[in-house]
Amino acid sequence: MVVPVSWGLKLELPESDPYDVVVIGGGPAGLTAAIYAARARLKTVVLDKHPKAGALGMTNRIENYPGIPQPISGTALLDILRQQAIQFGAEYRQAQVTSVDLLKDPKEVVSSAGTFYGRTVIIATGSMGHKPSIPGEAQFIGKGVSYCAVCDAPFFAGKDVAVIGDNDEALEELEFVSRFAKTVYLISPHRTPKATPELVERAKKLPNVVWRMGHRVVAIEGDEQVTGVVVERDGQRETVPVVGVFIYLTGTKPVTDFLNGQVELTPEGCIKVDPTTKRTNVPGVFAIGDVTCKEIRQAVVAAAEGAIAALEADKFLRQRSKARSDWAR
Repeated sequence: MVVPVSWGLKLELPESDPYDVVVIGGGPAGLTAAIYAARARLKTVVLDKHPKAGALGMTNRIENYPGIPQPISGTALLDILRQQAIQFGAEYRQAQVTSVDLLKDPKEVVSSAGTFYGRTVIIATGSMGHKPSIPGEAQFIGKGVSYCAVCDAPFFAGKDVAVIGDNDEALEELEFVSRFAKTVYLISPHRTPKATPELVERAKKLPNVVWRMGHRVVAIEGDEQVTGVVVERDGQRETVPVVGVFIYLTGTKPVTDFLNGQVELTPEGCIKVDPTTKRTNVPGVFAIGDVTCKEIRQAVVAAAEGAIAALEADKFLRQRSKARSDWAR
């Protein structure tokens, strides 16, 4: 069921009656985990900062999600997943998690809506740790501003776009964007790219890329959609007309600050998991989706990981030697 919670309301939930599964994050990974967990008759709650806070929630158009033949917005797709989880008995609460104690039994999750206790925890907080920092960036997310080339580059076929950044991620995404866009302006405040030499050499061979090194983006402009970026160099400003902006200034950081070091991370700051079971180094704690920083970041992949984590949580709770496939019930 949906429990509307205002930011000022705190709920005191009994530690003696914990949830079987507490899912942190309401994207495709977290909601799919909730669907599978609730359908397995596990007492499940989803704690979601905001329905539109994640990468999928900010996506205007999706054309390649299996079973959805018509284009659909990310918000609409999440609504479907959320309602399906609720129909199976999962609770959904809009709440921002601020801290956890994963070593307790039951595990403790402190949020803006109160403290929740769970026998298992599934972390699906994504990698939208980057906060919009360019004037106009937040306004046009999903309206020309994107953080995922694989997700959105096809929508800009034959059009002029900008890629902001010069790290490895930016140049890898640049290559994909260039397959669709007419012209790609690579814009960076640095005079020399920060990416590895191999990626720089590959990028320089792309015929439709215009390099704007040493330029700082001071604003993203538009009306209903992006129409251009304002860049500055040596005190001189100009507007570059584009309809799409892919931003990789600092990369997309996994959201793990609330964990306070209780779960093992990779050197890149991603949650380290067993690739098969999605288990972390803490018993009963699983991590899925973009917070684990896999190479392919697609909603359907995240959803698959959600199913795996829920089945593994069921196995953990029931002390089975093997995860029980859903269709075998």
